Amino acid sequence: MKLAVASGKGGTGKTTIATNLALVLTQMGQAVQLLDCDVEEPNCHIFLKPDIEVSSAVTVLRPEVIKEKCTSCGICQEVCEYSAIIVVKDTVLTFPELCHSCGACSMFCPEDAITEVPRQVGTVEEGTSNGITFTHGLLNIGELMSPAVISSVKNTADEPDVLLIDSPPGTSCPVIEAVKDAEFVLLATEPTPFGLNDLELAVGMVRELNIPFAVAINRCDIGNEVVKDYCTREHIAVVLEIPDDRKIAEAYSRGEMVVNALPTYEKLFKDCLEYISKLHRNANR
Repeated sequence: MKLAVASGKGGTGKTTIATNLALVLTQMGQAVQLLDCDVEEPNCHIFLKPDIEVSSAVTVLRPEVIKEKCTSCGICQEVCEYSAIIVVKDTVLTFPELCHSCGACSMFCPEDAITEVPRQVGTVEEGTSNGITFTHGLLNIGELMSPAVISSVKNTADEPDVLLIDSPPGTSCPVIEAVKDAEFVLLATEPTPFGLNDLELAVGMVRELNIPFAVAINRCDIGNEVVKDYCTREHIAVVLEIPDDRKIAEAYSRGEMVVNALPTYEKLFKDCLEYISKLHRNANR
């Protein structure tokens, strides 16, 4: 199963849930691969502490103008949807950070005056931790092309029993890239008005993508009942409720896994996995 952990906002416990699910699955004898696709701020490695064995650059293509051939006709500027290439007087200016590597400028240039050259936007690192195969991506500071790095992280996926994807927060393009081919999505939230607002956005996203999903409520005993009431009205299963336990926060601050620091929580994550497995089977009938 390809299981993505996502959320409409940051700080809802995605990483805590993803890493502990991975560890519990491994202890249950499953072959697990965890992909940290939150490439702007990956932090699964803080808890898994993997041995990194492979590091590779992530590159995208950017346009480069051959001045001797260019007539400054402006067609490249017309076809670029992202204002990554413009013509000022007789000079063609390119803005690599805005380029989405669609290739339109090169394709439509009548003088064949534009070539494409690689530009590094990030790095992918692969390793292992306690039997878990691990990959994460690191987007270069100042870059905007996180989907390219996320795609490269996902390209390292093998065929484990369970492929876990820790997605970026939100509902924008990077999140879509992370979850679009998942078989099940676990949406992490918190029982607050902000949590509900962003959960509603995330639910709309996975419904639009037609992916089965359920909800995990972190710090379930703070705030109010608005999230549970919403899930009841929308017929959404709540498969995991993590209490606001100071000991969990202390373990998190030390970079420790919850199920290692507090073994009593192991059953909570196992029950969550069993529930997801049932929902996944029912969705595929």
